[in-house]
Amino acid sequence: MQAILEQLEKTARIERDDLIKLLADDSLDEAIFAAADRVRRQTVGDAVHLRGLIEFSNICKQNCCYCGLRRDNANVHRYRMKAEEIIRLAEHAKALGFQTLVLQSGEDDYFTPERLTPILKAIKALGFAITLSIGEKPPEVYAAYKAAGADRYLLRIETTNSTLYGRFHPGMSFDNRLACLAALREEGFEVGTGCLVGLPGQTLGDLADDLLFFQAIDADMIGLGPFIPNQDTPLAEAAGGNFQLARKVMALARLLRPDANIPATTAMEALHPQGRILALQSGANVIMPNVTEGDYRSWYVLYPGKVGVHDTPENSVEAIRKKIAAIGRTIGQDQGFRSKRP
Repeated sequence: MQAILEQLEKTARIERDDLIKLLADDSLDEAIFAAADRVRRQTVGDAVHLRGLIEFSNICKQNCCYCGLRRDNANVHRYRMKAEEIIRLAEHAKALGFQTLVLQSGEDDYFTPERLTPILKAIKALGFAITLSIGEKPPEVYAAYKAAGADRYLLRIETTNSTLYGRFHPGMSFDNRLACLAALREEGFEVGTGCLVGLPGQTLGDLADDLLFFQAIDADMIGLGPFIPNQDTPLAEAAGGNFQLARKVMALARLLRPDANIPATTAMEALHPQGRILALQSGANVIMPNVTEGDYRSWYVLYPGKVGVHDTPENSVEAIRKKIAAIGRTIGQDQGFRSKRP
């Protein structure tokens, strides 16, 4: 297995059966983390790119079984920011030194292209690279957002097991998810995807398929984290994911996609107090500090235990900067677009 890992580090290629064996072999965890860290250093360097996160609406038409924002959850305090609020937060993020913004929401049909494109244009005029994470849309809507200045789009597949996908995404189509990812690529976005690690019924084979899928679609960004059961969802009593396995899947994602942008997600820190730092030391190169303000932070609850819900944007940024400096890394000074390796 050590030889297989060494070959993966050198070539970014591995057979599915061998990938499953690596996922199953706990004795190789530290070697996998170290290999991912070496590849990260060689391909994307020591800079950690900070993306300011604005969670501008927690209204969602979908009913995903694991998500606290699901349509049928009556215990959520719903909100939708006004255009001027979103732009003000973007201006604040600019003052804090961010060069990239991530605009994230539930699938809120209120934000049509007519309403969202003026916001995108105003934010683009501030000099930002813009990432959207707002769900499934028709190709013409993606085209409108690209034309208005959006650069990247994050649409997690969550699982490539179509049976599991159907089970946990009632009323949604796995094939449409794939079509949306293809449409985003066609429109010229940097395309991000990712998965939940530890969904009920998920196997190591499923996780291997997820990793090979990221490679097959040449994902520019890969965001993943452990499944954390939310008490207000149908999966409230599920066992939940494992930090160590989520970290290993993330590290293997780096080995398979050496030059991708991979965030150290907040979900990692919900299960381990040093979760994001350990992720940065296992292949990650991006952190997305929350620049949303006030009660909105505590109302955007995908899962319990989300870190920093009572912080200010200033406190969030300062804490993350200190953590990055403590492990000898630097803050990225550019917008952090993917530089594809030859």
